[in-house]
Order: sequence, then structure tokens, then C-alpha cells
Amino acid sequence: MHPPEIRARARGLYLAGATIAEAARAVGLSYPTVRYWCKVRPEPRQLATAMRCFRCRSGGRRPADPGMYAYLLGLYLGDGHLVTAARVPVLRIYCAATWPDLIDACEQAMRKVLASSVQRVRKQGCVGVQSYGKHWPCLFPQHGPGRKHERRIVLADWQREIVEAHPGDFLRGLYHSDGSRFANQVSVRGKRYVYPRYMFTNESTDIMGLCQWALDLLGIAWRMNRPNSLSVARREAVAALDRHVGPKS
Repeated sequence: MHPPEIRARARGLYLAGATIAEAARAVGLSYPTVRYWCKVRPEPRQLATAMRCFRCRSGGRRPADPGMYAYLLGLYLGDGHLVTAARVPVLRIYCAATWPDLIDACEQAMRKVLASSVQRVRKQGCVGVQSYGKHWPCLFPQHGPGRKHERRIVLADWQREIVEAHPGDFLRGLYHSDGSRFANQVSVRGKRYVYPRYMFTNESTDIMGLCQWALDLLGIAWRMNRPNSLSVARREAVAALDRHVGPKS
């Protein structure tokens, strides 16, 4: 199968006035192949999706909006699921129905990264934001059988480069899926204190390690209060995380 950008170039030459033979010579392919592209089936259904996949484009290594990809990666690692058993893979991310802005942000991220069509499937207490596309597995190589906390979750080198450049967006995705910001109350010698606090909870030690790594990249202090729970409570640390995450809505 020829790369989609070659097909697009051949069609572009033909639409600009070149003959089939001239377009074929320009892209170095046979006359029948280019004729099929330009006259028999000029608009294949999968061409647009393949062109949007930054991993499959010739020389494409980074998304057009890397911050949005980092955010979607965080959402996927938290509450996402990629089904590849069907003919067309489907990416699903489950959002609490009480957070309408989060649902909108999730859909926007899918569209920015790859999707041309996004569906919302309402279930009791949550909304599944989903998109079908053959190239979702290219963008989330962490997919696999079983639950995430029962298998290794390791970022590819190109994913680590994106997160290193956009750790705040990645953390926003993680916290929007498996995190929370709330008012913590403590009593010291009979006096009650209330202060904001972030919590991130995940059963996967690998995903927890990625959260810790991203916080370290931003110089945000954290501590583990349970094996599956991370706390950000210092005033300056909460203020820093507010600039990148903020409360859900």
C-alpha cells in the first residue's frame, strides 16, 4: 500500500492540470495506479484518517498540537480504553456525567489529535466519549489485553519527548481522569484548618510513576500517602498545579 501523501500528491497534480501520465511520472508510479486514484476511486474513505495520523505521515514524528496530545494521553492512561479486536479500532474515554466541561474537552482533544467523528454514549453516571479510527493504535502503543494495572505501561521515546515538553498538559489529563482537588480539613490542638489539596489515585505503579515524573519536571512537591495515592498539599505546590490543572468542571 502506497503512503497517503503520495496519493494526495498525485491527485493534486492531476487536479492542477497535469495528465494522468505526467502525474504518474512525477510520483514514480504506474499509469493504472494513478488513474485509479484520480478517476475510479478519487476519495478513499481512509485517506483522511491516514493523513491525520502524525505517526504514519512520511517523516511525521510529532502531532500538530503536542500539548493536546499530551492531555489526551493522560486521559487515556487514566480512564481510557482502546479496543482493537473489532474491524475498526475504537478509543473510549469515560468521563463522569457531572463534569460537562471535561466531556467537551475530551471530545475536543480527540478531534485535534485524530478524530473526524466523535460519539457520546451515555451510561449511568458517566459518558463514554469514543471515536473509531484505524490509526488510534499508532498513537497509543500502550494498548493491550487486560487491565492497565496488571501489565507494564511504558511510554515510547517519542511520547516521552512530548510529555517532557508539555508536562502540565499531561498532568491535566491524568488529574481530570483519576485525580481530584478538594478542601482538606485538619485539626491541630483544637483548631481547625482548611486548605486545598490535590489527590491522584491509580492502581498501576507504572502510571503512578509517570505522574510523579511529570510533577518532578515542573518542580512540584508531592508525597505518597498510600501505595496507590499521591498527594500534593504544600501551598506553593498546589498553586503551581492550579496553573496547569485546576478544578474539574
